[in-house]
Amino acid sequence: MQAQGIGYWLTKREFLSGDREALVDGERRLTYKDLNRRVNRLTRHFQTMGLKHGDRCAMLAYNCLEYVETIFAAAKLGLMLVPLNWRLSPSELAFNLSDSETGTLIFDPEFAETVEAFKGQTPVKRMLALGTKENKGADPYELGLAQSSDDEPIPDEPVGPDTPHIIMYTAGTTGRPKGAVLSQGASFWNAINLELDMQFNPNDRDLAILPMFHIGGIGLFTLPMLHVGGTVVIQHTFDPAETLQLLRSENITLLFGVPAIFLFLIQHPDFSSEAFENVRLVMSGGAPLPLNLVKQYHNAGIVLQQGFGMSEAAPSIATLRTDLAIKKAGSIGRALFHVEAKIVDEDMRELPSGEVGELVIRGPNLMHGYWKRPDATEEAFAGGWFHTGDLARMDEEGDIYIVERKKDMFISGGENVYPAEVENALFELLEVAEAAVIGVKDEKWGEAGKAIVVFKPGKKLTDEQILTFLRGRLAKYKVPKSVAVVDQLPRNAAGKVLKNTLREKYS
Repeated sequence: MQAQGIGYWLTKREFLSGDREALVDGERRLTYKDLNRRVNRLTRHFQTMGLKHGDRCAMLAYNCLEYVETIFAAAKLGLMLVPLNWRLSPSELAFNLSDSETGTLIFDPEFAETVEAFKGQTPVKRMLALGTKENKGADPYELGLAQSSDDEPIPDEPVGPDTPHIIMYTAGTTGRPKGAVLSQGASFWNAINLELDMQFNPNDRDLAILPMFHIGGIGLFTLPMLHVGGTVVIQHTFDPAETLQLLRSENITLLFGVPAIFLFLIQHPDFSSEAFENVRLVMSGGAPLPLNLVKQYHNAGIVLQQGFGMSEAAPSIATLRTDLAIKKAGSIGRALFHVEAKIVDEDMRELPSGEVGELVIRGPNLMHGYWKRPDATEEAFAGGWFHTGDLARMDEEGDIYIVERKKDMFISGGENVYPAEVENALFELLEVAEAAVIGVKDEKWGEAGKAIVVFKPGKKLTDEQILTFLRGRLAKYKVPKSVAVVDQLPRNAAGKVLKNTLREKYS
């Protein structure tokens, strides 16, 4: 039997459970038969547009059923999907499109101005607009489906587990984003890992609140749900009141979010443990989970678990068992079934329990490598294991505790922020002589950026002038929340800025 790609999931689901509900997007509801037929039409429309195996197709949209359809149409045809973070500036989006050599863009009309802003700066030659509530059915996307057959498409080249499927851009430590190339097999093994660990079943109903431009929005738990025949309820963007309402009205059983989401939910006036009465799994990831937040949910009768993953792992790596959520709060748990993990020193020697070193992993869910970055790929897989860049320790039972990030990256509201990129933008200010950016604790976002700047002699700017300048060049979550002005930055003998000293001072 020929190995199949993940597009085959829908073909088989139509046969096995075609009448079961697959997707819910507002008032729109699709069975597995509906979903597979629409994906077939979209795949054939892509072929009519001239797209072939290996071509890149980008998506700039809020969460919607069309996003899921595009993920699977790309899988059936062997395309590489490039999810675009709509929080990025036009110039940042243009870089991702140019770096990935993307020729096709599907976009939500709400981002028309953004698309116009980078038009002509990218290799994009074909665009396909989604519909609004007012013109749904008359938009280019739906018209393309209407004119296509829903018979199973035949790709121009064989598609299988090793076929590259997603280029997920992650911020680079040098300010240059890197595209993690995930195969269809990586998503398959992510699904298997989660299904084994969390016992997903066809009766589960997942609320998809993380943006699908994140691998978390795709892999936690959209694709695994559609693999087991469950239902995915789509929330376009996170809104705590709507989330609490959907938990009730859609009988949600699975909920994954970043810590900031759970903070907003429990602080909302409509929060009630009754909204979670059908939710059997409540899991947080994407950023360190505050222990007091775990306790708040525990006091409300809700078990808030912690998980750990990253874009390069499609994304799941480890989860903390439900019965240990309180006892071992602060731990990310144990490596999933088909993931190996160990803590090593600088020479890749495995460290004994309790000692701090770098967390390295390996497994079939890992990326092929970074797009057009063999140097970064080789560095990431040095010694045959993927280096997470996180300092961690492992207890005698195999539960892992993240101690500190090896590099200077920090996470704000679930988004990775790399200081070098922000510092590069600060250096564009003629008045700035030196600059350093660190992450400091923030009650709302977990961590937030703080810019420490040194002005050139006789030059000065207000904090607001600096932040306004950055807002015009960076995504909102990357812009520091505060500024400190100093006479000089602390440096070591080699001239490197001592970020630890700054963190200690401003913590």
